[in-house]
Amino acid sequence: MPNRMTRRLIRFALTLTLALPAAASAVVILDSTWSAEGGDERDPTAGFGAAIELAQRPQFRALVALSSDGGETWGDCSGTWIGNDRRHGYVLTAAHCFDEAAPEDFAVLSSGGSEYAVVDSVIHEEWVDTASTTGHDAAILVLDAPVRDAGPAPELYAGREERGRLLTYMGYGSRGISSVGESEEFHDGEVTPAGAQGLVDVVKGGSDDEDSGNYLGVFLPAEDGSIDNPYGGATVPGSRFAGLLGSGDSGGPAWLEIDGRWMVAGVNSNGTGNAEAGETSWFVRVSGKRPWILEHAPVARFAR
Repeated sequence: MPNRMTRRLIRFALTLTLALPAAASAVVILDSTWSAEGGDERDPTAGFGAAIELAQRPQFRALVALSSDGGETWGDCSGTWIGNDRRHGYVLTAAHCFDEAAPEDFAVLSSGGSEYAVVDSVIHEEWVDTASTTGHDAAILVLDAPVRDAGPAPELYAGREERGRLLTYMGYGSRGISSVGESEEFHDGEVTPAGAQGLVDVVKGGSDDEDSGNYLGVFLPAEDGSIDNPYGGATVPGSRFAGLLGSGDSGGPAWLEIDGRWMVAGVNSNGTGNAEAGETSWFVRVSGKRPWILEHAPVARFAR
């Protein structure tokens, strides 16, 4: 765990180098996990081996990276490949990824290493660039070719049993630790996804006709239990993979395992604060977007 002076230095660096948007997301992990994996103040980037291994498990191969500069750099946002038709692949991601640039300006990188152009897109019609419409922070990208190197297309969760379950989320964004939050100090720029987990504390809505009532929330407790959970849930982390999202993971998948089947239950959307202990990450609730997803990506497969 970093000492007090190290934490102060990192926090000072944050104020100088980071400007988090309201809708942010990157993987922040527990100090204890980071330390056990070899992270320290001499090499802050070294402690993410377990988080990287989690994101690269075979069941999560549908994760994709997005690039806003045609593939020169990756990790502007993340997404989930959800199926193909004869000529195209389809990606589910977050609408706020495209507040500054059109979807067709982006490139997509599959987990198998193939690059794709975006030839068409749909932004949810109720999305507004504000955290008050988190439940509509969804977009679908149509790729120039089918995706063939990302395993089978994932199932999307259509049930209503998210509360209290362990959510596993991941992306290609920046990183951090729970005592500090997100910081550039923890990422060396490699195009490698990382993952984290959290218990679903908040479940809102499930109908497209509710303004923002279609989201999931995950709170990150302090490791010593010193922070009250405002949602009445756990006050200590439920897994050594416990963490939150940060910049660049936006649009990536959040998964539930139910009866041995892994299903995408959420789209990484935004979070509070700097993604440190005591903050919350928010996800679009996929079950409430079923009609909209199937309208624009009929290849998607839902299951309970």
